[in-house]
Amino acid sequence: MHLLASAIEETPIEPASTGIMLLFAAIMMATYVGVAVERFHKTVAALCGAVVLVALSLWLGVYEYPKIYEFLKEDLNIFGVIIGTGILVDVVGKSGLFHFISMWIVRLTGGQAQTLFLTLCVVTFVFVAVLTIVPAMLILSSLVLVICRSLNYKPMPLLLSVAICANSGAIATFASGLPNIMIGTAAEIPYMHFIQVSLPYAMISLVIAVAFLRFFFRNELPWKQSDEEKAALKSQIESFDPWAMVEDRKVLYRSGLILMATVVGFVFAQQLGVGMDFVAMVGATAALLFAGKGVEDAIGKVNWTVIMFFMGLFVIIGCVKQTGALGVVAQQVVELSGNDLRLLIPLLGGFSAVASSIVDNIPVAATLIPIVKDISDGGVPAEPLWWTLIICCNLGGNGTPIGSISCVIAIYALKREAGVHVGWGTFLKLGGSIMLVQVAGAIVYVMLSYNQGWIPSL
Repeated sequence: MHLLASAIEETPIEPASTGIMLLFAAIMMATYVGVAVERFHKTVAALCGAVVLVALSLWLGVYEYPKIYEFLKEDLNIFGVIIGTGILVDVVGKSGLFHFISMWIVRLTGGQAQTLFLTLCVVTFVFVAVLTIVPAMLILSSLVLVICRSLNYKPMPLLLSVAICANSGAIATFASGLPNIMIGTAAEIPYMHFIQVSLPYAMISLVIAVAFLRFFFRNELPWKQSDEEKAALKSQIESFDPWAMVEDRKVLYRSGLILMATVVGFVFAQQLGVGMDFVAMVGATAALLFAGKGVEDAIGKVNWTVIMFFMGLFVIIGCVKQTGALGVVAQQVVELSGNDLRLLIPLLGGFSAVASSIVDNIPVAATLIPIVKDISDGGVPAEPLWWTLIICCNLGGNGTPIGSISCVIAIYALKREAGVHVGWGTFLKLGGSIMLVQVAGAIVYVMLSYNQGWIPSL
């Protein structure tokens, strides 16, 4: 996996004055606050912050304008992954493949609350690991609402369970979460390292989440059902037609093969000597060529809002980094910890998790990537820091209703489709408790793995 800017040597950053550092850092934090409180759309907030910082940088002579292209050039591969997977998922979804799989899952559970709950949690984990968190959550939230209406179950327990388990699935592979793509690309972490390091803890965090969710919703679903109720549910579910959304079975089969081939391509991208962005774009092109109908529509379904958000965010981070502020923060962290990983890992893990639950894990990851680079340049092993950041940024999203895109999608769907409002107090009791246990476990897991030599070198 090669960064586009790997062949370009970075010139040392000349630290700006303390006043300029503080000013730029304050504007960055103000942008993050705007993203968190949703006073403005997060994309508008990021672009506004970028415009202000670029204007100030030019006025104060922090850098010359062409430097902006270097900020974006280093992360072009992230845009390629987002665009490619967006097109692929849209085309495959139109084939009816996801609806087909979902209906068979419901049939296999027989509609029983206990089996359905566990199955949805596991399926969520797998879907997110394969499809990334946004398309998986959009598919699963629609599925859960249909199931709950059909079976007369309360939607909140199942939909919130899916949202929280999605954040465990998000740390499973390189492409399952946007922070993974950002951090994995910046650190040049091979796909298979995720299978070795983060996937095992992803499964551990899933077990933690399922245990808490089952206890928290112990009175919300009919966990124990009579034989008559089970038979009635089974009869009702058997009337569901898995093929209802499939117009052409040949297109469905081709879509399944293309999706599987793309996932395999992600796994072997490094061995093939190509980037994840190339694999994603090949998968998208194959889907449009062999399974797509409306090319314009499929390309239009790409999440351009997220791409514009990233552009603004990367420019903001680049501007602040150019003042030397991030290097100063890294130096302070190293001095506070005394270069001791036993302090650095808990500090980084705790901060990234809490910050992700308040702001969103994408800007947190973008901000901490250059800081971790600076810390590791000082002689501290980089590998445990990268894995701490990957795991804790994703799991931190369970802390609040706005902490991760999966929770935002679930809560919005509940309010819009079912008229159910989930308050901050309710969510904090559930998600906050789960996050604390998962993050504490992640810190112990990374420290143990590093000490035992289970983390491969980069």
